[in-house]
Amino acid sequence: MNVFAKLTRTEIKLFLREPVGAFFSLLFPTILVVILGSIPIFRDPSPQLNGLRTIDVYVGIAVALTLAMIGLQVLPMVIATYRERGVLRRIATTPVRPITLLAAQMTASILIAVVSSALCIAVGYLAYDVRLAGNFPGFVLAFLLCALGVFAIGLFVAALVPTGKAGNAVGTLLFFPSMFFAGLWTPREFMPGWVQRIGDFTPMGAGERALHDAMSGAWPNGLSAVVLLGYLVVFGLGAARFFRWS
Repeated sequence: MNVFAKLTRTEIKLFLREPVGAFFSLLFPTILVVILGSIPIFRDPSPQLNGLRTIDVYVGIAVALTLAMIGLQVLPMVIATYRERGVLRRIATTPVRPITLLAAQMTASILIAVVSSALCIAVGYLAYDVRLAGNFPGFVLAFLLCALGVFAIGLFVAALVPTGKAGNAVGTLLFFPSMFFAGLWTPREFMPGWVQRIGDFTPMGAGERALHDAMSGAWPNGLSAVVLLGYLVVFGLGAARFFRWS
């Protein structure tokens, strides 16, 4: 556990040394909340949102955005780069197993996502009176389900790509359609019914819906939970099957 804790701290330090990645993962979602909250019409109740304001919905979307950036863009690039540069192979010759490094990387990613999400929620609450999650245990469950489902996809990408740059490129290609279905460009409630239905079966669409349910005071709906667990199982097993240490 001491080695695992040291590796986790090291992974966090390495992440913070990359200013561009740290900015987008830690601060950009909060900046998005600030920008959208500054638009007067986004602070007015909307009938299409059942009386909620647009900014109320976008705080949950910003949390999903954090998970998507870390899970689909950062995680595949870092792990593929470790393999490309022989880091995993060299660690395999030490008492520390490569799987310990991967576990530390996953833990660091989740901790970074927690900090970024907490910033989004705090700014939304303090600056724009966005209500805190009505069901906090449900929100934690939705957050973990979304994180595990998306991170499993990131690990699967890292298992297949040959280089870190390729991992980032593939992750970026997955990021934009995923966030479309999560409502980044327009809230899901404003989309046609059939588009929402497709989104329910995408990782970020299911994740955003689960987070929204918890923010509204309910538990994550069963469909979103099953979909996210499905992504975790399918892509987690795929990552384990195809992953290469060198």
